[in-house]
Amino acid sequence: MKKNLLLLGFLILMSVNMKAQPVKGLIYADTTDVLVVKVWGTHQERGYALGYLTGDRITDIIMNYTKPAFGTYYSAARNILLQGNDLLIPDEYKNEAQSIINGMNAAGFNPNNLDQTDILVGNAMLDLSNLLSLKSGLNCSELMSWNDATIGTDLEGKSVISRHLDWNYSPVLNRNHIITIHFPAESTESKWLLIGFSGMMSILSGFNPEFGAFQNMMSDYAAGGQHSRHYMPIWFALRKAIESADYNGDGARNVQDVRSVLADCSSGFADGFLVSTIASNNQTDSLVAMVAELTPSAPTHTFRYNSYPDSIPDDNLYVANSQIARNNAMHFCSRYNSIRNHIGDGTVISLDSNWNLMRDYSHQTINTQLMQFAPEMDYLRISVYRDGHPAYQNDPVVFNLNDLFDNPVTGIPDREVFSTIQCHPNPVQGTLFFNAGNQLPVRIEVFDLAGRIVPGTIKILNNPQLDVSALNPGLYFIRLTSESMVYSGRFVKQ
Repeated sequence: MKKNLLLLGFLILMSVNMKAQPVKGLIYADTTDVLVVKVWGTHQERGYALGYLTGDRITDIIMNYTKPAFGTYYSAARNILLQGNDLLIPDEYKNEAQSIINGMNAAGFNPNNLDQTDILVGNAMLDLSNLLSLKSGLNCSELMSWNDATIGTDLEGKSVISRHLDWNYSPVLNRNHIITIHFPAESTESKWLLIGFSGMMSILSGFNPEFGAFQNMMSDYAAGGQHSRHYMPIWFALRKAIESADYNGDGARNVQDVRSVLADCSSGFADGFLVSTIASNNQTDSLVAMVAELTPSAPTHTFRYNSYPDSIPDDNLYVANSQIARNNAMHFCSRYNSIRNHIGDGTVISLDSNWNLMRDYSHQTINTQLMQFAPEMDYLRISVYRDGHPAYQNDPVVFNLNDLFDNPVTGIPDREVFSTIQCHPNPVQGTLFFNAGNQLPVRIEVFDLAGRIVPGTIKILNNPQLDVSALNPGLYFIRLTSESMVYSGRFVKQ
C-alpha cells in the first residue's frame, strides 16, 4: 500500500509540476470495447493531447501491429515518407504527428523512441503498401439509404449509412478501437470525429455533424502506384474533406466537399480505393450520397450517384470492393448480389433494416467493426470484434452525436486537462477515494460503459471521496471538473 501511495504522489507531482504544456483533451468514455477521446485546440495542441492521453496504446499499435505488418519493408516505408516524392502529406499533419510524439514523451509513453515518421507510416499504410508492392487485407462495405427509401420509417426520409470495416483479425487492433472527436481552433475547420484505432489522426471512417466518408479497398484493381507522383494518402484526403468548414466554398457542407478534395488530387491515389460518403438529406441525390472509385491510372476518378444504373433500387447506394461505374465495369461481387437480392424494392428502410441488411447479407468473418451513422438522427452505433466473435455478431454500443459533439471547453478555453487522476481502492465496493490536489471543490460525473452519465452521480464535492456502493458491478469512467482543471480516470465496482 505504501508503494502505491508513493506512486500516486509521484504521478500527481508529475502532472502538476512537470507538464510541458496544457493537455487539451480528455477521455470521454471507455466502453471496454471502444475508447472515446475528445481533443481541442490547434493541430499541435490536439496532437499533443492525443499522445499524452493514449500514448501507451499508440506504442502498442506501432510496435505490435504496424511494424510487424510491414516486416522487413518498414524502413523502406519510412524512407518513402522522409523523401517526400511519392506521398504528399500537408505540413499541418506532419506537425500534428510530431506533437503526438511530444505528448507521448511528456506522459512517459514512448519507451521505444518512436518519432513523427512512425506515426505517419500508420496513417498512410495502405498507400505505402501498394507503393512497396504489398497488398492490404482491408475490404469493407456500406449501404446508404435516404429520401424515398426511408419514408414511412423512424428515419422519415433522413439519411443513414451502415458500414462494415473488414480487416484481418489482429488482437492488437481489437484492444485499441478508438473514437477521437476533434474541436479545432482553426477558423477554417469544424468539429469532426474518426472511428479507427489508436494512433490514427486520419480518416478511415469519419464524419462531422453534416456528412461522413468511409474508405474501402478496390480488390479488383491490380496495378501499382507510380513513383514521384506526390499522391496524397487517401486517409489524409478524407480528413481534409471532413474537417474543413466548407472545402469547396459553396456555402454548404455535403458530399460535394468530399468530391472536391478527391478531384483536387489530380494524380489519383497510390492504390485502387473506394469511398462512400453520405450527408444529411436535402432532396438532391448528388448532394446526399456518392461513391468514388479512385485509382492511380486513368480514369483516376469516377463518381457514382443514385442515377447510375447499378441495380440497387430506389434511393440506396451500396459499395463493397469492386468497380461498378469505372469503365462501366459492373463487377458485382457475392456480397453485392446478396444485398441486391434481399433489399426488395428498396423502400421502407429504417435504422434497423439498414443495419440488419448489412449485418445479415454483407458481412465477412474478418469483420472488425460494424457501424451506423445517421446525421439527422444524431445517431451512431458501433459493434466491434470481441471474444472471438466478429463485430456483426456482437451487440452494439449506441452514442448520441449531440453528446459526442458537445464541446467540453465552451466558455472555458484556457482549462488545463490531465488524465492522471488515480482512484483507490480499485476495484472498489463502497467508498472511492481520489486526489484532486488543491482543486476542491470539484464537480464529479460517473459514466457507464456506453458513455452515459449514471443517474445520481453528478455532484459537487468538497471532499475527495465518493460513495459508489449503489452502482452495479462493472467498469466506470469518472470525470472531475474544477474551476481550472479536468481529471479523468477509471474504476471497477465489485
